[in-house]
Amino acid sequence: MTALLHRFGELQRSGLLRQIVRFGIAGGISTLIYSAVYLPLTFWVFARKDAVYAVPFAFAVAVTAGYFLHSRWSFKGHGTRDPGPRQKLQFVAVQGGGVALNGVITWLGTAVLGYPGWVPLLPAVGLATIFTFILNRWLVFR
Repeated sequence: MTALLHRFGELQRSGLLRQIVRFGIAGGISTLIYSAVYLPLTFWVFARKDAVYAVPFAFAVAVTAGYFLHSRWSFKGHGTRDPGPRQKLQFVAVQGGGVALNGVITWLGTAVLGYPGWVPLLPAVGLATIFTFILNRWLVFR
């Protein structure tokens, strides 16, 4: 228990804990935006087996909002901000990896396992969040 408290203190002193919390809040906002696009499409536009087709639309809206949230708040004070297109392209590539992971989980849950479109949302978003935080911190906003 002492080792765990020591590690928590280290995270707090280094600023990483604050960054993780901000990333989580910004990610929560992006997730709400994603869900606001994804869920109506899965309920009214695409059949259950085709719910994965809603992912790119939801991704496009959420990644745009996410870039501004993460670059200006989540990773504020960490790394550099490249005014050119390189950092934006890296961000989109990382988020693209996250959406690919999300799409695979959504497809498995809906097309393969037959669950409603909302069931794979939590595991898909959870895993994509962990994946994108790590890559954003050490690749995009380094």
